[in-house]
Amino acid sequence: MLLLVFTPAFGALSDATGLVNRFDIETAGHLFEITVTSNFDVQEVEFDKNKKQLTFHIISSLENNLGEIIIPKNLLSGNFTFYLNDQEHYPKIKTNEKIAFVTLNFTGTGNNRVDVFATNYLEDMDEIIIFENNVTSGQENNLPEGGGCLVATATFNSELAPQVQQLRELRDHKLLQTKSGLYFMSSFNTFYYSFSPQVADLEREFPVFKEAVKIGITPLLLSFSLLNNVDMNSEIQAIVYGSSVILLNLGMYFVTPILIVMRIRKR
Repeated sequence: MLLLVFTPAFGALSDATGLVNRFDIETAGHLFEITVTSNFDVQEVEFDKNKKQLTFHIISSLENNLGEIIIPKNLLSGNFTFYLNDQEHYPKIKTNEKIAFVTLNFTGTGNNRVDVFATNYLEDMDEIIIFENNVTSGQENNLPEGGGCLVATATFNSELAPQVQQLRELRDHKLLQTKSGLYFMSSFNTFYYSFSPQVADLEREFPVFKEAVKIGITPLLLSFSLLNNVDMNSEIQAIVYGSSVILLNLGMYFVTPILIVMRIRKR
């Protein structure tokens, strides 16, 4: 059994939010990288090639835990079975020819353990491959699609709200279909999970704050809806349309208020 101990990228954290942990697994002369983006701390990972098993040892300081695990399919593939503290667990999982993208969502603070069992090990592996920071989606299993849109879910009271589903469809069917979109989502997750749990908790506690957030993010959601209506089947299209929406939001949230303030001051 191979034991890997990893120090979080953010060092000592008070609330264990916004963690990005990367674990290098070397087996049979091949090197793989597993990435975990979460609001909990993964202390260590065990890998057992004979059992085709990964074990994540987790310390949770928040009651609601959310994490996304990227497993290279050349390492483990086929049908996956998950156990949370020895009880079978059913996370949301998306796969393509390169990776399995797992969304974990569970409750409880303290020490937790997640075991992942696969049916295939080193399938179609004929050279050393290192997967770095890949996030994608493709063929899905029978489980319902999931999110991770904590702020939008808290703002609109449900994961089934049209606004939340719009964000999920944009992520799954647009951004995660291109390499540039994959890198964007990986970077965005690091930033997003650093504050979204606290914002979502404040929204649930203070209705007035929730309404303020709703007003604030509505222009953002409207701009994102534009991407659902265009083709983003190539890297160029993804970069052009994505950059246009980013510039549009910079104009709405930063440039326009500055111009308004400057105009008021001139009067």
